[in-house]
Amino acid sequence: MTNDAEPIIVFDHVVKEFRQRGASGKGGKSTRAVDDVTLTINKGDIFGIIGYSGAGKSTLVRLINALERPTGGTVTVLGTDITTLPESKLRPIRQKIGMIFQQFNLFSTKTVAQNVAYPLQLDHWRKDYQDRRVAELLEFVGLSEHANKYPSQLSGGQKQRVGIARALATNPQILLADEATSALDPETTSEVLDLLRRVNERFGITIVLITHQMNVVQQIANRVAVMSAGRVVEGGDVYDVFAAPRQEVTKRFIATALRGLPDAERVEAMHRDNPGRIVSVVIRQRDVTRDGGDVPASGQNISETIARHPAVATSMLYGGIDTVTGQGIGAITYEFTGGDADLEAFLAELGERSDLVDFGTAERPVPYEQAIEKGGAR
Repeated sequence: MTNDAEPIIVFDHVVKEFRQRGASGKGGKSTRAVDDVTLTINKGDIFGIIGYSGAGKSTLVRLINALERPTGGTVTVLGTDITTLPESKLRPIRQKIGMIFQQFNLFSTKTVAQNVAYPLQLDHWRKDYQDRRVAELLEFVGLSEHANKYPSQLSGGQKQRVGIARALATNPQILLADEATSALDPETTSEVLDLLRRVNERFGITIVLITHQMNVVQQIANRVAVMSAGRVVEGGDVYDVFAAPRQEVTKRFIATALRGLPDAERVEAMHRDNPGRIVSVVIRQRDVTRDGGDVPASGQNISETIARHPAVATSMLYGGIDTVTGQGIGAITYEFTGGDADLEAFLAELGERSDLVDFGTAERPVPYEQAIEKGGAR
C-alpha cells in the first residue's frame, strides 16, 4: 500500500436515486440509494466500504465504473469526470478497472485458462501474448496445474482465484471486489485476502472492497468508510475507526469482528455463572485522532487501578487482542464484585483512562446493544 495520497477515485456530493414506477407506469416514488456521499480513495489504497444490506455500498461501487450514473454530484476516476461521459469515451476508463464478484461469474463451458483469456480476447490481444499473460497470471494465483480444468472441478476458493486472475488480465489500475469473500469459509477467505494483498503490493493496484464483514476490513484494508441508509456515516484509517468508533452502526460492526469483545450469548452465560458486574475494558494500543479530536490509548492502566482498590474483587473472564494495521486492539472482560460505593469509585477511576463496556450484573443486566453503543469510545 502506498502513502502518496494521490486521489484515484473521488465522489463529490454524489446522489443516486431510483424511481419506482406507479401502477400506471408513470410517476411513483424515488428511492435514494446513495445520499450526498463525498469520499476520496487514494492510489494504492485497499479501501473497505462496509454496510448492512441495503446501505447503498453496491450502488456506490457501480458508480465507479459507470454501470450506474449519479442523479447528482460528480464521480471522478483516474482524473476524469465520468459523471456524464458518453459510453464511447467510457471504454478506456473501464479497461483500467477490474471486477471480482461474489458468485465468481465464470463461464462454465470454458476452462480456467479460457476464462482468464476472455477479457484479452475482447481487447484483441495477439494470441501468443494472451497465452503468455494467462500463464503468468495462473502462476501468480497458484493455479498453473488447473489451467485445463473447468469451474465445476474447482473449489470455491480456486474459483475466486480464477476470478482474480481474470480481473487482472488487462493490467487494471483499480480492482473492485463486491462481496468477493462472502461465499467462502473463513480459512479460504483468509487465503483470498492474502492474495489480494499481494496484488496490491506487487502491482500497486488500488482495491475497493465492498463487504458486510468487518473482519475482512480488519484483515486487509488500510482505510474504510461505513455506510448506512445511503450515507457515509464514518470513515478514515482502519485502526482509528476500529479503535474509536463514533457511530452506533460502526460499534455494532466492530463488536462482530473483535475477538476480545464477547457476543450477546457469551455475556448471558457470564451473567448466569457470575453474579458480579460484567465489564469489558477496551484495549487500544495508541492514541488516535477522530473528527479533529484526540482519543487517548485505553486499557493501559488496568493492573495499577485494580491494585489501588483492594475492596473490589476481580476475576478475568474473557479477552483477546487483535492486530489491525500492525497495532493492537481488543478487549478484556472482567467480573468485578464489591460494595456499591466501592464498585462505583473503582469504575469511575478505571473509566478515566479506559473505555468501558458495562454489561451490568445478573440482577440488573444492561441490554447488549445498549452496552455496545454506549461503550468503546469517549
